[in-house]
Amino acid sequence: MDGSKPVEDKFTRTTTVQETAVTSDAAIAPRGLPKLDTSPLHGLWALTLRDLRKWYTNPYQLLISLIQPIVWLGIFGKALNFSSFIPSAEVQSIFGTSSYFSFLSVGMLASIILFTAAFSGMSVVFDRRFGFLNKALSTPVSRGVIVTSKVLQSGIRSLIQSVMVLAIAVVLGMDVSHFSALGIVGAFTLLFLMGFALSSLFVTLALKSSNWQTQMAIINLLNLPLLFASNALFPVKIMPTWLQYVVKFNPISYAIDGARQLLLGSPGTNSLLVDFGVITAFAVVLTGVGIVMSWKLLSK
Repeated sequence: MDGSKPVEDKFTRTTTVQETAVTSDAAIAPRGLPKLDTSPLHGLWALTLRDLRKWYTNPYQLLISLIQPIVWLGIFGKALNFSSFIPSAEVQSIFGTSSYFSFLSVGMLASIILFTAAFSGMSVVFDRRFGFLNKALSTPVSRGVIVTSKVLQSGIRSLIQSVMVLAIAVVLGMDVSHFSALGIVGAFTLLFLMGFALSSLFVTLALKSSNWQTQMAIINLLNLPLLFASNALFPVKIMPTWLQYVVKFNPISYAIDGARQLLLGSPGTNSLLVDFGVITAFAVVLTGVGIVMSWKLLSK
């Protein structure tokens, strides 16, 4: 009949009540927490970016780091004008390029990477003193990632600074006749591997240190001997015999030798394959040592 009420059966009424209850529970239930990203790459980039941000937001630090290579290039490189008293043919034979300034310019690329890498360990010391290291160790990020982030940010910093030094050297008169895109990429690959290896060394030496004075003493002990016992400032052939053997055991010399071949077209002491092989092995070994030592030495 038209005026009669609709008939509700027991099954329909029960189902409606149950659906309403489920809907209400879903509405008031708290949302689940966001999934925590504990992947190694996430932690590595977050820690690396933290250190890089401290660097690029402080332009004075960047400016000061560029002063030394500029002084070396502008004063030392230009003052030692060997072309004024040595025939140009002999200059080419001794330095493998048309001028000592071009020879020194590549050495300064390695120099700024060496000095930047040397101070990479200071970041570990200050993070320990100011308590950030304890916080990082309390997170799911592994100790190896913490060390690798310090090494990676130092390698990126040194690479950017070396590009700036190369631009300054070109402005001051560096020979660019042998420049090529492939050569520049290859040279900076060698320099980056060198910086990565040296940063691994200095970060490893700082793992248990909480005294910045101790770390500064280590930097002063290793920095200048590594620079002067290499082919950064002078060619190996004019060095004393005993020093030539020392230079051969200095991995920095292989990075500089390869960079000069790629940027200046110099003959080179070794083949590019040897230079890349030595510096790659140097980087892999020191990075591996740093990660292993972090498992043992890095603690709260």
